[in-house]
Amino acid sequence: MAYEGSSYEVVFRAEGFEVRHYPERVVAEVAYSGENSGFRTLFGYISGNNKTARAVEMTTPVTQSTKIEMTTPVTQTRADDQMVMQFFLPAFFTLKTAPEPTDPAITIRALASGHFAVIRYSGRANDRNFETHRKRLLDELHASGLTPLGPAIRATYNGPFTPPFLRRNEAMYRIKWQ
Repeated sequence: MAYEGSSYEVVFRAEGFEVRHYPERVVAEVAYSGENSGFRTLFGYISGNNKTARAVEMTTPVTQSTKIEMTTPVTQTRADDQMVMQFFLPAFFTLKTAPEPTDPAITIRALASGHFAVIRYSGRANDRNFETHRKRLLDELHASGLTPLGPAIRATYNGPFTPPFLRRNEAMYRIKWQ
């Protein structure tokens, strides 16, 4: 099943990564710690557990990162054992038109536009696979004279029943770009 994906423009390609510019995007996000990934909470929201009882189309990617300042776009990250998971809402939603969550743990917010260095990989979206590619991307950035502006972001695009060799995963860092 094909899902709407976040639009972006590739502005630079290198041997091991690419730099993308993403426009402002609206996300539903939840912060969590421990074993609860936040996925079920966000899935409930897009399944109609919101004030209008409106189902929202699933989009990609689903991101995870450490919890960082609200002005920095994140997907899934980790900081002080606090993680943030985000579902990107379909492009036609704005902050004013997105269904209001009934769960106070969910925040609807706009991620500012920006540039991200990205490395794409397949396989399972587990911590080990992500760490391998996050470190590889970080090494490539340092070799290219680029510095990340925040923590690594894990972006996943496929459901759990997609064979690992067909899965699309990405490690991303927000960067300053000319």
